[in-house]
Amino acid sequence: MATIFSKIVAGEIPSYKVAEDENYYAFLDINPLAKGHTLVIPKVEVDYLFDLDDSTLAGLTVFAKRVAHKIKEQTGCVKVAMVVLGLEVPHAHIHLIPMNSEKDVDFSAKKLKLTPEEFAEIAAKLAL
Repeated sequence: MATIFSKIVAGEIPSYKVAEDENYYAFLDINPLAKGHTLVIPKVEVDYLFDLDDSTLAGLTVFAKRVAHKIKEQTGCVKVAMVVLGLEVPHAHIHLIPMNSEKDVDFSAKKLKLTPEEFAEIAAKLAL
């Protein structure tokens, strides 16, 4: 059965796309820690990041780097955190989170509640 992330890539479930190429997809997290919190995934459906073949893992990292540069440019944050966390979706993914302090990457913190319009505006600013 396809994961929710595979369904997003296939267009079966809507997302706020930030970037896409033939192998990778980046979209806004719908429960963000900060404006610009983005998920980056390989299109190939593999559960565990370190089970990806070396080429796909390296490509995912380079793709995430491009997205992170755009996040930093558009949000004005000090750095963009890259976090591998989450067991809910069995599809390898990286969180890119704008941060100005380490407290900004606390997954137990209250998530932002954004409107569809706010999500769309952020996605448009981050689009590659």
